[in-house]
Amino acid sequence: MRSARLLVACVWLGLLLAGCEQKSPTLPPLQHVIAEDITGADYAKDFDLLDHNGRRRHLADFKGKVVAIFFGYTHCPDVCPTTLYDFSVALKMLGADADKVQVLFVTVDPERDTPAVLAKYVPAFNKRFLGLYTDAANTEQVAKQFHIYYHKQVMDTAGQYAVDHSAFTYVYDTSGRLRLKMPFAESSTDIANDLRKLLR
Repeated sequence: MRSARLLVACVWLGLLLAGCEQKSPTLPPLQHVIAEDITGADYAKDFDLLDHNGRRRHLADFKGKVVAIFFGYTHCPDVCPTTLYDFSVALKMLGADADKVQVLFVTVDPERDTPAVLAKYVPAFNKRFLGLYTDAANTEQVAKQFHIYYHKQVMDTAGQYAVDHSAFTYVYDTSGRLRLKMPFAESSTDIANDLRKLLR
């Protein structure tokens, strides 16, 4: 009888331990989105950067909002201004829901993109947009964590240079989980529709 009770106790203990080891259920894939669904991606989980107002920022600061984060630089001739403009138009399409979206622009050119430059450039597209920055060494580390490519070109005789960089935007849901990898030139209409999926 004693051995039977011991066996039952062992079985219960095994079940309890198995329950403790279970991982949280994975999120279901997003339906009918234009951007690439990267739900469950094991990178780009957080950042430690300063915004253009000098405030230290982490992803958790924006919990409860859908967050779109793009890496670029203010001297960019096409990709960066186009992306910020497209998001500004998309937010207008969202109406009151635009307050639940935060767009972040991380510079990959900290030498030229000072807080003052970012403060003038980024909010010009939408007053709620924030520019983020850090020093050159930390920029490199953050880019690696976010799987971002960037490369500074050779300076010309006038002291100017271009920076090649990744052109996609990451989008997080309201719980701070990475969900979408949005390609460059996704239309404002499609951006707004994708954002609505995460706001539901």
